[in-house]
Amino acid sequence: MANILIVDDDPAVQITIRLILERAGHHVTVAGDGRKGLALFEASPVDLLFLDIFMPGMDGLETMRHIRALQPAIPIIVISGRSLTPDAYAEPDFLKMATKLGAVASLQKPFRPDALLAAVDGCLKALQPEAPDVSTERQ
Repeated sequence: MANILIVDDDPAVQITIRLILERAGHHVTVAGDGRKGLALFEASPVDLLFLDIFMPGMDGLETMRHIRALQPAIPIIVISGRSLTPDAYAEPDFLKMATKLGAVASLQKPFRPDALLAAVDGCLKALQPEAPDVSTERQ
């Protein structure tokens, strides 16, 4: 299946995502912050990246900027535990902001396993080249 890198500073989130993905047949690597995640990204091939927005040191948005410079087409799913508040004067919607900056999907923590797997499947299917339509080629 896919090589997936998880970059999140919360060990419980790391373990949860890792277990869900490994049970689905994926190979998973984990990093606890943006700098370690960037080093792992540069060291071995990755098909998909999970990236927490809020981490100490190099946050997820900065990490995403570096990764996009290295490999613009890599699918990135951003995750965050910050609440989504409808209050216009509250902090901005960082998940929406991250998708505008290049993430292909976002998940609000806590998320359900089926939502996580659906996001992964959608990203991986988008990477696969489309097969030619055989019915139109015969004409």
